[in-house]
This record gives sequence, structure tokens and C-alpha cells, in this order.
Amino acid sequence: MSAVQLAAVTGSLGSIGYGLAAIGPGVGVGIIFGNGTQALARQPEAAGLIRANQILGFAFCEALALIGIVMPFVFGK
Repeated sequence: MSAVQLAAVTGSLGSIGYGLAAIGPGVGVGIIFGNGTQALARQPEAAGLIRANQILGFAFCEALALIGIVMPFVFGK
């Protein structure tokens, strides 16, 4: 072993990959609800349409997160 060891990775690399893969849907959900809140503040009469589009976008983002959690199990060793 060398005198300088910066980091040691222990455990499953799939869990590290999922942690990195969860960043994208997390940012996406934040953008969806942030922009939806702005849209509701600007045009409150379109609340039903805006809310429906928010829920649809949220479902697509969360599907990416669920795919990310399943992939380590599918391709894992």
C-alpha cells in the first residue's frame, strides 16, 4: 500500500452509481415545481392545466429514478 491513500471504495459500485443517477431526477423535479409555482403566480386561472402538466413531468422524472435503482440489480454481479 502506498503512503498516501486518498479514498477507498468499499461496497457495491451499483449503489454509488444510483447515488449519482439520482441527481438528475432530483434537479428535474426541482425545476418542474419551481417553474410550476411561477406559472401559477403569473396565471392563477390556468391552475388545473399547470398542475396536470406538473404531475405528468414529475411522473416522468421519477420513472428515471426508478430505472436507475433497478439497473444495478439487472446488471449486477
